[in-house]
Amino acid sequence: MINGTLLIVDDNKSVISALEMMLQYEVEKLISISSPKRIHEVLSQNEIDIVLLDMNFQASVNSGNEGLFWMKEILKHDSNISVVMITAYGDVELAVRALREGAIDFILKPWDNKKLLATINAAWKLRSSRKEALLLKNDNQFLKKEIKRGEEKIVLGASPTMINVMNIVRKVAATEANVLITGENGTGKELVAREIHNQSNRSSELMVSVDMGSITETLFESEMFGHIKGAFTDAKDDRAGKFEIAQKGTLFLDEIGNLSLQSQAKLLSAFQNRFIVRVGSNRQIPVDIRLICATNCLLPSRVKEGLFREDLLYRINTIQIEVPPLRDRVDDIPVLAYHFIRSYCEKYSKPVNKISTQALEKLSNYQWPGNIRELQHSIEKAVILSDSAVLGPSDFSFNTASKGVPGDDNTTLEEMEKKLIAESIKRHDNNLSIVASKLGITRQTLYNKLKKYDL
Repeated sequence: MINGTLLIVDDNKSVISALEMMLQYEVEKLISISSPKRIHEVLSQNEIDIVLLDMNFQASVNSGNEGLFWMKEILKHDSNISVVMITAYGDVELAVRALREGAIDFILKPWDNKKLLATINAAWKLRSSRKEALLLKNDNQFLKKEIKRGEEKIVLGASPTMINVMNIVRKVAATEANVLITGENGTGKELVAREIHNQSNRSSELMVSVDMGSITETLFESEMFGHIKGAFTDAKDDRAGKFEIAQKGTLFLDEIGNLSLQSQAKLLSAFQNRFIVRVGSNRQIPVDIRLICATNCLLPSRVKEGLFREDLLYRINTIQIEVPPLRDRVDDIPVLAYHFIRSYCEKYSKPVNKISTQALEKLSNYQWPGNIRELQHSIEKAVILSDSAVLGPSDFSFNTASKGVPGDDNTTLEEMEKKLIAESIKRHDNNLSIVASKLGITRQTLYNKLKKYDL
């Protein structure tokens, strides 16, 4: 059976009945209309794959111009729809014109059943290949980015704490269990997720990473589930969502604790039913993904506060992995520092190739509120600004002042804001909704500031 939708457009109801009787078990969904004036309505409400289109709709008119007009209207809506023209008149010139202007085939009334079925199956194969090509074209840049990220060497550290984490990763990777990775911002939760993917049976496919905190409520369904052309004002083409792009691979949802309850419900439905529906479409698209989520929030606390669905929490945390902060694994700092030095020396063509013992001691004594991400940015800055082959203590400067009085002459407005946000996050156990409320800003604004300050 063809897993798609076929539209029949013919003013002869006996023809429609005959086609329906023959095709009802050959196509997943069949729609029939006797007036071409309903074509726009049907296209706007359904994702059509194949159209069987009559060429003449007025008595005593055999030019085929009506059929050609409506064929062009269909292809304006979606140029990848397979249009097959039907006519009772074996006009070779008309057939050639229809093919030249966009039809994929041409059949005569009365038709041969075997030939008609073969034509429809060929139309479906062409439609499928066109959709696949469009998907690859639209998401080529995204795919390249994910592939490049997947090829990057992953360095998490070699401290006893991280060895324990990696032992859990190794055990979990071989299964299909859903994984929830928790920890402060910047601890390397995405790197842990990528390592799970790389060691899994899905490693030959993509791991698609989605920053849930950066997706607005209005675009959530389109980003995650995709949309069809015309679904909304800016939907100029069909577009696959992140679920479809991750098909057969891994879907990593970062900062899932930032989602609204409404978005949580939509995600839960997709996880439970194992299919998604694109915005503007009615077709159910099966999905086969490995799910990994991450958060810096205490989700059980958010469940108690009514801010996170308990059933979704149970769904995503079959296995939970806690990634410790960098200050609790200082043994990893030298390993990470040398990794970042090599990376940025190559990127910026700098002669730096070493870090002094005194500089490593300074790095080890710092508390790293931004964790690995802050360390990475500190190394990058030091490599760029250093004129020596060896990074020393003076190449690193941190704001290590104790809690001072706001307005201190040495404190900038940005430093005060960063410190206020960091203290509020610590005070409220990483509950970003409460933090945003206490600071009098939106959660999205808070999220943007967290990224700005590497918190």
